This record gives sequence, C-alpha cells and structure tokens, in this order.
Amino acid sequence: MLDVCLLGCGGMMPLPRRYLTALLMRYNGSSILIDCGEGTQIAMKECCWSFKPIDVICFTHYHGDHISGLPGLLLTMGNADRTEPLTLIGPRGLEKVVGALRIIAPELPFPIIYKEITGAEQEFEMNGYRLKAFKVNHNVLCYGYTLTIDRAGRFDAERAKEQEIPLKFWSRLQKGEVIEDGGTVYTPDMVLGPARKGLKVTYSTDTRPTRSIRENAVGSDLLICEGMYGDREMYPKALEHKHMMFEEAAQIAKDAGVDRLWLTHYSPSLVRPEQYLAGAQKIFENTIPGKDGMTLELRFDEE
Repeated sequence: MLDVCLLGCGGMMPLPRRYLTALLMRYNGSSILIDCGEGTQIAMKECCWSFKPIDVICFTHYHGDHISGLPGLLLTMGNADRTEPLTLIGPRGLEKVVGALRIIAPELPFPIIYKEITGAEQEFEMNGYRLKAFKVNHNVLCYGYTLTIDRAGRFDAERAKEQEIPLKFWSRLQKGEVIEDGGTVYTPDMVLGPARKGLKVTYSTDTRPTRSIRENAVGSDLLICEGMYGDREMYPKALEHKHMMFEEAAQIAKDAGVDRLWLTHYSPSLVRPEQYLAGAQKIFENTIPGKDGMTLELRFDEE
C-alpha cells in the first residue's frame, strides 16, 4: 500500500488557503517528500502526517517556492533528536544550495546524504521502491520524478516441493534472494510466477509539456502534474515562463494512459481552478483539481 498526500498545490507564493508545492508519500514505514515549499511543516500538521519517518527529500529545482521550507524542516527534525541519516536528491548544485540554506540550521544531530542527479535521467533504489528522475523543460534545470513499487509474482509452493527446495529457504526466495546451499543454487524464478502489477506515481511541475513526462508517466496509477494556468488567454505567459496549461497536462495524461490526473502548482491568480476544468476533462475525463491535503491510498490489485 502506498499513501499519497498533496501537501501544497500553490506556485510562486503562498496564499491564505493554499500552501506552496510539496508532496509526501508513505510506503513500508518510510516517507519520501518531493519539494518543500514555504508552509510545508504546517501542511503536514494539518493533515496529521508526521515528518519523523521522512528519510528522503527530493527537489525538482531550486526556485524558492520549491525549497524555502527546508531549513525549518531540518531544524524541526533536529529538535526532535533525529539521528537517522536523511537523503537529499536534486539537480546539480544540491549540496551548495542546501549548504547556503543551512546557515540558519548549521548544527544537526543527523547526517545528510547528498545525491545529485548527473544526467537527463537517473534511477535510485531505496526503501523497497525505485525512484527515477527525468529532466523536463523549465527556465532553470528541473526534473520530474516517478516512484515505482515493483511486485514479484506469486509464490508457488507446489513448484518448490516438486524441486525439493528446503522449506527453510522459501521465505528468502519469495523476497528475491538467491541462495547457495551445499553446491546447489536456488533462485527466485524457480518458485515465483510472473511479476504482478505494482504501483506507480509520477510527479512533474514547472515545465512545458515534454516527451520525458509522457514516457515516464506511462501506466501510472496517479500523475500529479503542473496546471499553472486554466484560462486559455494565459497561454502566451505559459510559453514565456515555461509553465503548463490545464489542457496540456490532460493531454499528457491521456497519451500516457494514466489512471488519474491531479493538477497542481497553480498560479496565485488562479483562485478557483474548477472553473477551468471542463476543457481538461474533455481531453482526459479523470482530471481532478488538486487541493491542499488531498490524499489517496493506492493498493495492489489483489489486495
């Protein structure tokens, strides 16, 4: 099971009832935060989600509305006597940018592990999921992310018995471990059926439509995508500042064959996103206007 919470869906500046960009996901006892705009801590508290299990924070890019909440969050983690390492992932310059922000949080009781993205795409494996960063098209270096939880095939006890595999190895093989015992090698494919459908979430903001978003979002259970503007008259501004329209996000969702689309990262001038939803829904019916605190529980098919 994967829990998803859109903590904030605002872009550029916070509003009285809209926090800046942040997404929090929980899986198997760990949490991953993507972007950390101003007000992220308050948004977490309002949603009753904890910062304590956060072990990975990713950044799409280093504009203030995506990273300005980090120093305060680090201080809160430190004041809670955290000692576990915290992994930060982001575009090149990550350690330099975070180091500058840490002028107000210089001493922390936990280590920070920096992982800079070095190419157009890069994949990280941790905590039981795969995280892929992919370059998008903004006016600074910017990345989207896809989180994928793979699911192995069903364990076939009859096949294990037929091959006389000792019972004590069954659980280890089911977890994907290769076992050597007295010159005999047992591999997971000896007892597991075909891989089953896993879970997949794709997140992309601050960009024009790109092939990289479409390709990486294919088959996602949820696509969270920028919808900076809904009014078609704002299209020239979207082009100029490299942002996206509602209908462009909907077209990506349709092309990628996702299950559902959440729009996010609204312009401060876009007070009522639902007013502009009809055009996007004509393209992709399951287009949903994101709201602060929106949550979703994703389960494996057979659960």
